[in-house]
Amino acid sequence: MSRYAPSEIEPKWQTAWTEAEVFLAKRDETKPKYYVLEMFPYPSGRIHIGHVRNYTMGDVVARFKSSTGHNVLHPMGWDAFGMPAENAAMASGGHPGTWTYQNIDTMREQMKPLGLSIDWTREFATCDPEYYGQQQAMFIDMLHKGLVYRKNATVNWDPVDMTVLANEQVIDGCGWRSGAPVERRELVQWFFKISDYSEDLLDAIDGLDNWPEKVKTMQRNWIGKSRGLQFAFSLIDRPEGADRVEVYTTRPDTLMGASFVGISSDHPLARKLAADDPEIAAFCEECRKGGTTEEAIEKAEKLGLDTGLTVRHPFDTSWKLPVYIANFILMDYGTGAIFGCPAHDQRDFDFATKYGLPITYVFEPVEGELNTKEAFVPLKSEKVRYIRGFAGDEIQTGEEGVETAVDFCEANGVGHGVTKFRLRDWGLSRQRYWGCPIPVVHCESCGVVPEKKENLPVRLPEDVTFDVPGNPLDRHPTWRNTTCPQCGGAALRETDTMDTFVDSSWYYARFTAPHANTPTVKEDAEYWMNVDQYIGGIEHAILHLLYSRFFARAMNETGHLPDKSREPFNALFTQGMVTHAIYQTRGADGRPKYHYPEEVELRDGKGYLKDGAEVEIVPSAKMSKSKNNVVDPVAIIEQYGADTARWFVLSDSPPERDVEWTAAGAEAANRHLARVWRLAAELESMPETGEGDEDLLRATHKAMFEVTQGIESFGFNSSIAKLYAFTNAVSKSKAGREAKRFALRTMAQLMSPMTPHLAEEMWAMLGSEGLVAQAPWPVPDEAMLVEDSVTLPIQINGKRRDEITVPKDMPKEEVEKLVLANEAVQRALEGGQPKKLIVVPGRIVNVVI
Repeated sequence: MSRYAPSEIEPKWQTAWTEAEVFLAKRDETKPKYYVLEMFPYPSGRIHIGHVRNYTMGDVVARFKSSTGHNVLHPMGWDAFGMPAENAAMASGGHPGTWTYQNIDTMREQMKPLGLSIDWTREFATCDPEYYGQQQAMFIDMLHKGLVYRKNATVNWDPVDMTVLANEQVIDGCGWRSGAPVERRELVQWFFKISDYSEDLLDAIDGLDNWPEKVKTMQRNWIGKSRGLQFAFSLIDRPEGADRVEVYTTRPDTLMGASFVGISSDHPLARKLAADDPEIAAFCEECRKGGTTEEAIEKAEKLGLDTGLTVRHPFDTSWKLPVYIANFILMDYGTGAIFGCPAHDQRDFDFATKYGLPITYVFEPVEGELNTKEAFVPLKSEKVRYIRGFAGDEIQTGEEGVETAVDFCEANGVGHGVTKFRLRDWGLSRQRYWGCPIPVVHCESCGVVPEKKENLPVRLPEDVTFDVPGNPLDRHPTWRNTTCPQCGGAALRETDTMDTFVDSSWYYARFTAPHANTPTVKEDAEYWMNVDQYIGGIEHAILHLLYSRFFARAMNETGHLPDKSREPFNALFTQGMVTHAIYQTRGADGRPKYHYPEEVELRDGKGYLKDGAEVEIVPSAKMSKSKNNVVDPVAIIEQYGADTARWFVLSDSPPERDVEWTAAGAEAANRHLARVWRLAAELESMPETGEGDEDLLRATHKAMFEVTQGIESFGFNSSIAKLYAFTNAVSKSKAGREAKRFALRTMAQLMSPMTPHLAEEMWAMLGSEGLVAQAPWPVPDEAMLVEDSVTLPIQINGKRRDEITVPKDMPKEEVEKLVLANEAVQRALEGGQPKKLIVVPGRIVNVVI
């Protein structure tokens, strides 16, 4: 081979790894284990360059740990249930399973050329009956433990698609697919009791030392522990059966600024009033058409309806507050009722302004003027001056004010202090076909009965159609009809399927024994768990991680995971995105038309289409299929090779930051790898002896140390920068052949996690035995890391003009003599003397003329 040819090298070494079973994970009690896992993908049908970055990062860690003597588990699977497959079936008339498995086959074949160190024997998809059958078994175990229950719940209902929508599937109040206005409807739903673990999930965050601080903060905020006051307002004109409105507030210190009481349209009092008042009934129905997310509620216009009822303020019986039904209050939060303090909540301020309600300030800034044209909402940790507080006119933080208010109210018989959490139980019911069936039946005699485990999995029927809106399971002619496992009588299967978050909340545990006829195997779970390094996007920082943490606890309590695994991920890394410029032209109507990168030729910083038309360039945008600024890694691999793609996505920026994919960057990476290949290929033609063997040996040991440091700290770009420098050192060295052979063999080992195929080729060309993937990681000799000499830059009047290399312990006076004798300094002095000569030991020399 006379040139670097990735298309020949890469398949050869992938075959060699497979034949040698290099990446097959087996329990081995004689070795320390290491479990590295990337968040597994949804099988959309195409991988993108972001996948390359994500899985290459995990691969670097897996290969490095294997080289350092660890028994590595590095698996791959597919998060395969969900609406996209069902939508594809609706559009094409096919089956979601056919679409899903075809996409899995395609993506697997796209990923394998990357040379990832994956144990493919452990592969599974969450839509495999073998997987979801074990999920059903765990559901039954959790049901027996009281961790699952049913209740009425208000949900987002799409009246066209006839299904419940998750909050994120409601766009501007409409179904994301149908475009129909979404309704809030009450349905019987299944729930996991995740709220029972609120305190535990919150407290355990402090022990997640190897998680990003921003992720831990997001988890804390989502769980949302708060200290507040629960109390009741007494109704003055009491409707039959209602005498009070119960309220929970996290700001009882603002009670003396109360302006109104607001209740949800689903509050029992609102429902009672709606039964007798058509205007109230119509308003409540309109409220239910709004979204249920905090974001949707925040964006929506704040609407209210005065019920005509009033309540007494608990500390002044002559102080009456009107009761409004408001569209921004949900029954799911607190008690479904609030008191509004417009002076210190912007939403309440806007509402009070709109409806002409009083605005009374309770506290003011310690310094500066109070702006009465908006709500004054300082942080709870800030000090404010209370002017209508419960402890007189005092300066306190908001936190102190809350405690003062709670103490005062309790002492005066008004409510009691309560600690609550924002975290709500996890609603897992979905009225869809392509999901894990909930393994229960409904029997007229026995009620809701779990299926017998020996009858699992409850498989999805394959003979379904999507030509009618709604869940095909509801109208299947035979699947729904079954017998009761308890009495043997006629019964109906549950037709709700599980939220796909359930599927991805325990796959990390299943990988420890992926083909077992139980959810996990005790010995395998004990050995492989926990995940030592988990890698994925920041977009999954809340729900996926929170649900996974809950599931680990539930699996522990049902006997499927050991105690040590109640927190399943020892370390978490969230990588940045891969971005690319957007290329667009505009039509006659001014709307943009997007062009793929391969359609554009770049010249002098501008972009042109083949017809010569110039394109607008939007730099460094998130890759999006809708903007056509995606890079196909398959095309990159065909053109440059997998190692080039791997090297580039790791080299350009720290892995936690976004990386801009450019053709020029890929070409530069490819040129460098070709240069490294030539150094190895040309070794035998180099002189046997030379000079500088000791210097090259020191540079080699320094590279061992620095590259290892970078990999261990997730500084992959730093490791690559050191490898660039090491390559230059080897290239410039005049050392003999064997010294260079040792340096290049070490380079192959150090590059192996990043560019495994090139590393194997170099390893073989240099006459090394076995596979570099199985070679022990090179360990530097500490004696070789001690620098005997130091290179000092020489600055003359602030500009670098030369450098000198001197013994590290040379006295300053001797350094000064060498500097004055330096040719560049003598030219600058022109026979004179310097005004100043400053030697900074080990750093720099400044000459002032």
